[in-house]
Amino acid sequence: MSLLVVGLSHRSAPVSVLERASLAADAQTKLLQDTVATEPTTEGAVLATCNRIELYADVDKFHAGVAELSTLLAQHSGVGLEELTPYLYVHYEDRAVHHLFSVACGLDSMVVGEGQILGQIKDSLARAQELHTAGRLLNDLFQQALRVGKRAHSETGIDRAGQSLVTFGLEQLAHGAPVETWADGKKALVIGAGSMSSLAAATLARAGVAEVVVANRTPDRAERLAQILTEGDDTNVLARAVPMTSVPFELTRADVVVSCTGATGLVLTGDAIAAGVEGRTGAPRIVVDLDEEAERAPASRTPATQSPLPPAAAGTDENCPLDLSAVPPGFSVMGEAAVAGMDAATLEQHAAWAAGTTVDRRPAGRVGPEADAELIGALAATASVAGRIPERRRPEQVAEPPRPEPVLFLLDLAMPRDIDAAAHRLAGVRLVDIESLAEASADAPMAADVDQVRRIVSDEVAAFGAAQRAAHITPTVVALRTMAADVVAGEIARLEGRLPGLDDKHRAEITQTVRRVVDKLLHAPTVRVKQLAAEPGGAGYADALRTLFDLDQETVASVSRAEESTEKRDARNRGPG
Repeated sequence: MSLLVVGLSHRSAPVSVLERASLAADAQTKLLQDTVATEPTTEGAVLATCNRIELYADVDKFHAGVAELSTLLAQHSGVGLEELTPYLYVHYEDRAVHHLFSVACGLDSMVVGEGQILGQIKDSLARAQELHTAGRLLNDLFQQALRVGKRAHSETGIDRAGQSLVTFGLEQLAHGAPVETWADGKKALVIGAGSMSSLAAATLARAGVAEVVVANRTPDRAERLAQILTEGDDTNVLARAVPMTSVPFELTRADVVVSCTGATGLVLTGDAIAAGVEGRTGAPRIVVDLDEEAERAPASRTPATQSPLPPAAAGTDENCPLDLSAVPPGFSVMGEAAVAGMDAATLEQHAAWAAGTTVDRRPAGRVGPEADAELIGALAATASVAGRIPERRRPEQVAEPPRPEPVLFLLDLAMPRDIDAAAHRLAGVRLVDIESLAEASADAPMAADVDQVRRIVSDEVAAFGAAQRAAHITPTVVALRTMAADVVAGEIARLEGRLPGLDDKHRAEITQTVRRVVDKLLHAPTVRVKQLAAEPGGAGYADALRTLFDLDQETVASVSRAEESTEKRDARNRGPG
């Protein structure tokens, strides 16, 4: 086994990088095809979720595999390799198995213990099987990961530690209130009809919303989801499907919007959301906390529309050398903030104006860095003697309008994002997205069952490694038994030549006796060699067996190919369940 995984997740990279590195379904297909076409790789699978992108491969060279997989991730994501590399992690062989099993159990999820990852692993395996990029190793690995994840959820209370991202997101929207109380009677708009959107719609229905409207690019899927919600026994919700063109109108009616699509661009822009709020309340759009919110919200792919800053409040100080219209509000024209970044000549004029004196401008012709340095040095010398220029008035406080209670709640579970981050700055709107979920989950408590799940993962990793090492020697054992059967057949044929009058009864008895002798001689060595090969460091026993019995390498390889072909066929028939 030479399993290698190269990837990045919410634990290794900021959301802004994850968003840019995310892959659409077509890009994942192309990545898989290019992966198995490279020299060091024989199998490949992609695990892509809203907070991770990982490439799994069976490679014959570690360093070449790392270089090739990293390059492929950079090429297909569109993020430069130099920029992407600091955020990549690499796991090899047993560590790679441990990583995937931990992911399957929800230990590596943004919300620890969430079970949606099992469906995503299942989809990843199904895609690799459909494209014929998963061989014996990845089929075994992903199938076992699904079993380990199910075992963790059935044998421990990890579910108590981990909600789904949907539930966690709704709790953040509720802002401390019980979700059922917050959701009661609200109207919800769900954009998308995939697994995450379907879960969101069902969760909202159970929480008590009065209506769920489903919008999707494929109308049939939206109508099917709306029908399922309407016919559900555990809810009493009105559900209907609408085309995507109706989303702007539905924004004026909805209290809650959940979006999770596979779109590569924004589904809801800042302008569309502001127009929806205006259409609902009749209030003008307001932008609040511009500086603070701009720092926390990453730049989206569609520039947000920002309202202009309020007019400067610097006053009309006579003869002040500053451009007063450019002075930020709340700052005195005498203070350091007002003069930050000023060139040397203007700084000198300002110092003289503040001191109530005048100063001649520098002689014509004296320009450039040397003149600037000379003037700045002179000013610094003056400041060291005279002290700092005193503030002659306190900075004027700019009153900020209080942020109103939200009338529109937005939950963006897509990667890349569906909803413009500019919505964070709109009054009357509360937006929870993957970035804010990551910040909130960093402080979320972990259940005591997590330790038990970790023990399950460790045990399963050891068992999987033993099974893989034992399977590695199986073709050699099969080749040895095939060679022994050929020897028996040859000796029986030679005996018949010497004893042509041998009747069928005696011939069959002799043949059975010889075969029993050979089987008994081979039984103990082959059983023991499988046991030894399953132990760490047991890979060399297959080589020893081939050398001792002079087995043909091509015969062993043909057995391996035949077994792998059978396993691939069985896996396709069985599916990833």
